[in-house]
Amino acid sequence: MKTKVLLNFFLIFLYHTLLAQEQKEVPTPQWRPVYHFTPLKNWTNDPNGLIYLNGVYHLYNQQNPFENKWGHMSWGHATTTDLVHWKHLPIAIPESIDKDTTWRFSGSAVLDKNNTSGLCKSKSCIVAVYTAHQPNLKKESQFIAYSNDGGKTFTNYEHNPVIDLHKKDFRDPNVFWFKKTKQWVMTVALPTEHKVRFYASNDLKSWNLLSEFGPQGYINAGWECPFLIQLPVTGKPSLQKWVLMVSAGGPERGPFMQYFVGDFDGTKFKSDNPSDTILTVDYGDCFYAAIPWNNLPGNKKIFIGWMVPGRQETYPWKGQMSIPRDINLKETNNGIRLVQQPSSLIKNNLVKFSRNNVIEMKDVKMTNQEMTVGKRELTQGNSFWLETELIVEPGTIAGFKIAQKKDNNNKPIEEVEIGYDALKNQLYIDKSKSGNGKIRKDKLVQTIDLLNEKGKIKMEILFDKSSLEIFINNGERVLTTYIFPETDANELSAFASGKNTMIKSLKVWDLSNLENE
Repeated sequence: MKTKVLLNFFLIFLYHTLLAQEQKEVPTPQWRPVYHFTPLKNWTNDPNGLIYLNGVYHLYNQQNPFENKWGHMSWGHATTTDLVHWKHLPIAIPESIDKDTTWRFSGSAVLDKNNTSGLCKSKSCIVAVYTAHQPNLKKESQFIAYSNDGGKTFTNYEHNPVIDLHKKDFRDPNVFWFKKTKQWVMTVALPTEHKVRFYASNDLKSWNLLSEFGPQGYINAGWECPFLIQLPVTGKPSLQKWVLMVSAGGPERGPFMQYFVGDFDGTKFKSDNPSDTILTVDYGDCFYAAIPWNNLPGNKKIFIGWMVPGRQETYPWKGQMSIPRDINLKETNNGIRLVQQPSSLIKNNLVKFSRNNVIEMKDVKMTNQEMTVGKRELTQGNSFWLETELIVEPGTIAGFKIAQKKDNNNKPIEEVEIGYDALKNQLYIDKSKSGNGKIRKDKLVQTIDLLNEKGKIKMEILFDKSSLEIFINNGERVLTTYIFPETDANELSAFASGKNTMIKSLKVWDLSNLENE
């Protein structure tokens, strides 16, 4: 059986390889990120099966092994020890065309160290739980597969599916071990009903329905990729809350993720907020399908999301992941809310990653001016990490212009403006002078209302060739998006329009040399 599946997979691969040779693709190395994950080639979307094992972070991902577009969904595989440098491995769970075409849609993976499944032969046994998408049958059901070689290869359970509602849309299981009831708990989406179902199992094979949650919050698009996680509340050592996250993509808002804060008793999840409350995970236009790593040491909570690529073609890959993010909760005047920051593991290695190529400024006053930040050679790679604190007087707009190109008269030809309006207490990103003509017109300017005291703002700007993530005020707000600058649009400037602005602190780490390691 396995030989037949591998032969079918090889024949599909050969066909698409020959097809690709007939098509003329234009490589776009200027837009391939340096310190964000991309596959070596071809399409990627949702992160899958995130698990930490023996000092290694495993990232499985929705991947098309044959083409640079969505289709033939299989589980790709990569590993890392620092969340920056990735080792690319062979496809872990390929599609099957043995009986009926079965694509391996999104899911999760757990360490079954006590062999609850009866499928394990080692303490490093991984069980993947994923959606089997069968387009010919117009059906989605939940499958499991197991690995006894540390996650390199998987064997599908011979009695799949483990949950089958005979529905067209029923997907994206996420599983964790719930200590109180000593059971595995699964969250899985009913997309068209805008619901999440909770199931429990003792052995990862037989599942019992516990309850349903929804519809609540944002319901103008189908729900996908749910997960449930318990997070600490900063400054409240004894307080932890459960967070349910759901992705909901659609034409109205584009890629969108929402979350609910509440309590889970092992059977039901109850939100703390009114049913019409919409809590936003990321205020950009491309962050989607994020899930957390399982089995992290020290009870760490880290998740990563897919950055939906949009209309701009890139080659030989398309799609990438966000920066891995530490997540926790914080009390605000509006209630307990999510906080996200770039993973501390990455930040702790910034100096090493940047090879000491750092721009630093302190207590610099600006009034109605624009100035180049540092030497151009430290930003011309268009891959850097900027950390700053600004004090901006009311009536003033201040911030930074990245991926900038000027003419002989020092006027901008191309740039992306990231600004803070102190009067409105609002951050905006303006891409109207960039984007290679491939950015939706309704997404050229994006804004976020902030919670902080007016006139003060902290920002971390992570620019990586084409990806842009902005973390505001220690992660109270995050905006993730794409830009596609021309190769020579690579200057960085600070600006202030209006009254006084103080750059209290500024550090810029050049990370462009990572691609040569």
